Formats: sequence, structure tokens, C-alpha cells
Amino acid sequence: MENNRNYFVAIALSVLILVAWQFLYVNPKIEADRAALEAQQAVQAEQNKAAGGTATTTTETGASGTLPAGATPGSTTESREAALGGSQRVEIDTPSLSGSINLAGARLDDLKLKDFHQTVDKSSPIITLLSPAETEHGYFAELGYVGSEATGQVPGPQTVWTHEGSGKLTATTPVKLSFVNDKGLTFTRTISVDEHYMFQVVDAIENRSEAPVSLSPYGRVTRFFKPTDPSVYVLHEGFIGVLGELGLHEVKYSETEDETTVAPGKATGGWLGITDKYWAAALVPPQGTPYETRFSHFTDGRARYQADYRQDAVTVAPGQTLELKNLVFGGAKEVPIIDQYEASYSIPRFDLMIDWGWFWFFTKPMFQLMDFFYRYFGNFGIAILITTIVVKALFFPLANKQYASMANMKKIQPKMEELKAKHGDDRMALQQAMMQLYKEEKINPLAGCWPILLQIPVFFALYKVIYVTIEMRHAPFFGWIQDLSAPDPTSLFNLFGLLPYDVPHFLMIGVWPIVMGITMFLQMRMNPTPPDPTQAMIFTWMPLIFTFMLAAFPAGLVIYWAWNNLLSIIQQGIIMKRHGVKIELFDNLKGLFRKKAGSA
Repeated sequence: MENNRNYFVAIALSVLILVAWQFLYVNPKIEADRAALEAQQAVQAEQNKAAGGTATTTTETGASGTLPAGATPGSTTESREAALGGSQRVEIDTPSLSGSINLAGARLDDLKLKDFHQTVDKSSPIITLLSPAETEHGYFAELGYVGSEATGQVPGPQTVWTHEGSGKLTATTPVKLSFVNDKGLTFTRTISVDEHYMFQVVDAIENRSEAPVSLSPYGRVTRFFKPTDPSVYVLHEGFIGVLGELGLHEVKYSETEDETTVAPGKATGGWLGITDKYWAAALVPPQGTPYETRFSHFTDGRARYQADYRQDAVTVAPGQTLELKNLVFGGAKEVPIIDQYEASYSIPRFDLMIDWGWFWFFTKPMFQLMDFFYRYFGNFGIAILITTIVVKALFFPLANKQYASMANMKKIQPKMEELKAKHGDDRMALQQAMMQLYKEEKINPLAGCWPILLQIPVFFALYKVIYVTIEMRHAPFFGWIQDLSAPDPTSLFNLFGLLPYDVPHFLMIGVWPIVMGITMFLQMRMNPTPPDPTQAMIFTWMPLIFTFMLAAFPAGLVIYWAWNNLLSIIQQGIIMKRHGVKIELFDNLKGLFRKKAGSA
């Protein structure tokens, strides 16, 4: 009894510590970090203004060597419309994308995602992924070359390409760009895009001079900002790449802010880029040529974050034409599309662009099961309910043992009370006698622990799926739940919207969290109330604590928990009845109401 009491006290204290940590440390820290970032940006803006809007840096040096400067000359920003209107461009128009290619540098710096809106309102603006470097939220992908005096000028950020033709880039019509330098080199770039988010860039380098030339291809993804919403521990946002034999690298923005550059080393094959929760921009260099890569934070002129690579030099002999193929991904991290790219283009572990976590071997199949039901029923909320039933069915043998063991434990309660009376305070003798009793009755007192332990990875996997997959973003259920990836938007404290005022965030206790709390309360009342006062107190207050804690979780996860509790109540009731054990639920509820009436 003492051990049980200590166990429940530890659970209660752990919950209280988590709650206190969230409200007393995490939330104030987030606000402090945000304020510090805004102050830093204001100081930077003043410095830029005082500097007269000029930037003197013309190269970027790091582990990958010297690259042409990727920053736009000048430190001030302009509107997106002005930046787009001030440059020559080739329009992009596909079923999934709209935007344009900047002929200066042949940059992908204008990209919008047609199928995704900023809010659940379909009339809200579509998502803007890439923007020109001159804008506040500059974000672009660029491919170029590092040459020498022998090569003359080679394509870089300032190179103005010639568009051969007048058509726009579509899923069926590629565009061709060209550039000829004064050393007899002709660069012809053909850009194509599929119906989703993958661009293929094929460069043909023709050497019409009388001497061989060597030049190093490079690529970079550069962005001038980072997400304003603080990242959570279950999701990586920032630099990412699978760098050949070096494997997966996930580098936070803060790491490059502290160290300026993180250089994993030299690799062959793979990909790299920058990822957000739902979107990403990534480069896939030629898979057979070694390259150096780095993840950097630059503060010259305008602060920016950059993932780049530089390949080993390639040589083009006189009269020879060398062809290089690169892939550029810019779009939404939709699971089937990402998997398709990995298979069709043989991109090593491209699926890791979606942060499945350490338990990807469990998390991804969970998504695939839910996605299967979604494609059949057309509602991810229903898919969650059916997936819960499937999981309960898979765990049924273990759960059956759990509840059967609990039922048998109740049967031998009178014998256990006799043993306690017989051995008194002799704990050693009592423990031995109880173990002998378990053996005679063929009861495993630990049988009830395994299903609970197995439910932990299920719960975490479902949380991960709901939180990180774009398929869950803005996915409706029924009624007021229009986004399963967001918390229940209603609150008990304004009568679920009937009273005309907003409530503080921590008081947003919606309908589904309340349903979850009620089902958890009923499930706990299926068993007798513990005689120990401490255990009884935890027994009573635990559902309320979890109601407040889970209110901030995605609605899809709360719906899963409530539905799982209901199924557990039914399952436990059937098994208890089969074993001839009394179901304590109704007696416990009657006793609780009598106490309330008596106290009143």
C-alpha cells in the first residue's frame, strides 16, 4: 500500500511539475525570446539605415570554399510587388504552383502554393513559399558556378540569362535559358517542373575555346528570416540534409547563430535544404560527384540563413559539351509526393524531409493506416476513430489479459485482506505470502502494465502524425472542429461562444477536452475507490488535471483519447462481466453523489 501511494504521489507531482514548467518557465521564455528577437531586428534595421544601405561583402567563405555573395546589395527591403516588378522574369504556372523565375541568377525566388491557404478560410491568401531577396521575407534557391580567370564570367547571382522564347514554365512546357561569356563558354539551362513541386535543372556547358576549363558547380537555399512561432521539441525546423555516407543532419537556426557555420564535411549523393513544419526548399545535386556542404548564418549587410554545397571542379575540354542535372524541390511536404520523389529520382532517404522522429518505423505506418481510411471515408476525424479501433483490436489479447488480471485481483481481495490481518507490519512475510497467493491463483500482478506501456508509443506516434503531417493541416471533422491539427476552439468559460468575450489561452477548455475528461473519469470509476486517501485524491483529480493539460493539444489527439477511453470502458465492462466481477462504476457514481449531497 505504501509503495502504491508513493507511486501515485510521484505521478501527481510529475504532472504538477510539467504544468508549472509550462506556465512559469516555457511561456515566459518564449515571450522573452520573441521580444529579444524583435529588439535585435530593430537594432539591425537602425544599423543598416545608418550604413546607408550598402553592403561590401562580395563573397561567402566557409567549408565549401568561396561562393559568389548571395545577399542582395543593400540592406533595406522593399515590397514584394516592387521587387517582382523590378526584374525580368519567366512566369511559372502549374496545377500546384504559381510564381516566376528571376532571370538575374536564374533564381527560383517567387513561388506560391495554390492548394494551401493561410487559414481554414478558403478565401484567405494562398501560401507564399519563396520571395525575392530584396523583400523582408526573402527566400530563394539558386544554382551557379565558381570559376577563375581562365573561365571568365560564369553564371552566378548577378548573371542575367536570356530567355529563349516567350512561353511560361508549366508542367508540360519547359523553358530554356542561355548565357555566353567572353571566354568561349556557352551555358544553356533547361528548367522543367512536374505537376507538383519538383524542378529539374539541366545545364549544358559548351567549351568553344582552345583550352580546357575547370569550374565548380554550387547550389544554395537562402532565407532572410526564420519562423516567428517557437519550434516545439517534437519537430525540427531549420537546416536539414541527408548527405551521402554522412547520413541525416538536422541543424537548428540557433546552432548557426552561435557557430556561424556548421560544416558536416564532404559527401557524395544526397540532398540538403531548409525545412519548415509543412513546407521545404531543398537541392538535390548530381549524385555521382563529391561535394562540400555547410549550413551558415551570415550577418553582413542583412542577416540570413543559408544551406549550400560546392561540388568538386569539373573540366570541360575544347569542343566538348558537359551536361549537369540538378533537382530543386520547393513546396508542401505531402507524404505520398515525397515518397514518390524518393523512389522515382532515387534520392537517398528523401522521406526524412518529414520529421517522423526516432520512431519513424512506427509513426509512418500509423499515418499510412490513417491515410488509407481517409481515402475511403474522406474525413481524417473518422480515420482517427477507425484507426483507434484497429489499434484496440491489435492490442486486444494484451488488454484482455490486463482486465482479466484486474478482475482476478478483485476476486482475491478478501484473501489479501486476511493476509494483511495475519502478518500485520511484517512486510517481508506479507510480500512472500502475497506472491504465493498470486502463484496459486495463476495471477500475474504485472500483466496490467504491458498494455499501458504499449499505449505510450501509440499515443506519441498519433500525436506526431497529427502535428507534423500537412495532410492534417486544416483537416475538418464535424461541427466546430475545422482543423484537427489545432486545439478545440471553444471554451467552457464563455459558454462555448454564447457569451461575447474571449478568454485567456489557458482557459480554452473546449467541448472535446471536456468529453475526454468525462470518459477518463468514468474509466477510472470502473474500479473500486482506493482506500488510501492520497490515492483516492489522485483518483478524483487526475481527469480534471488531464482535461486542462490536453486542452492545448490538437483536437484530433483529444478526440482519439476520448474515443479510446470509451472503447476501453466497453471492453473492460464486457471482460469483467465475463469473469463474474462486479462493475463498480454505478456504485462509485452513486457513492460520489451521496457524498456531494451529504456535504451540501
